[in-house]
Amino acid sequence: MRVLVVEDFEVLARSIATGLRREGMAVDVVLDGDAAVDRLASTRYDVVVLDRDLPGVSGDDICRELAHGRAETRVLMLTAAGTIEDRVDGLSLGADDYLAKPFAFAELVARVRALARRAAPPLPPTLTCGDIVLDPARRTAFRAGRRLELSPKEFALLECLLAAPGLVLSAEELLERAWDEAADPFSSAVKHTMHRLRAKLGAPPVIETIREGGYRIGPA
Repeated sequence: MRVLVVEDFEVLARSIATGLRREGMAVDVVLDGDAAVDRLASTRYDVVVLDRDLPGVSGDDICRELAHGRAETRVLMLTAAGTIEDRVDGLSLGADDYLAKPFAFAELVARVRALARRAAPPLPPTLTCGDIVLDPARRTAFRAGRRLELSPKEFALLECLLAAPGLVLSAEELLERAWDEAADPFSSAVKHTMHRLRAKLGAPPVIETIREGGYRIGPA
């Protein structure tokens, strides 16, 4: 899951990003509306956590543009104003959800996950392939009844593959979906993480490497 946090209060923005990364999400952060517009023009996000009061392009204008042109991207609008009128106003701009500050972080996570499910084609509550079972909501994965102790990146790679059974996903696609802006596009992060994931999955191997293509799980 790829998330963009647009919040001009840097301490809060970094705190939200750190917390969401701990939940296994790939998170980018920008601190003003102009930077948000540039980032949205080049990267596809599942969810944008968007402050209404931003320097540069306003959060309201960004929300309107997303509502009209990026149907696959969901918007969770943040604001210090929490009256019913403010919530109605925010939703009328095209926001998919609205959260007033201050908020409980657990609620923010739950709302981001709910919006991400709406941003993508519907998936079953658990993802399976043979004897592998992954539950995205509970952040658990099992093989033949044995719980897999996966790092956030290992879990994210397995989730990406199980969400597209039989399809070949390139290293570039996996890097975009499971890492954030800090990732070096020329690094071997996907390769090394895939190696560790395969070792934890054990035998028989279920992830196939497609020469000059990428990786695939399940039958072609």
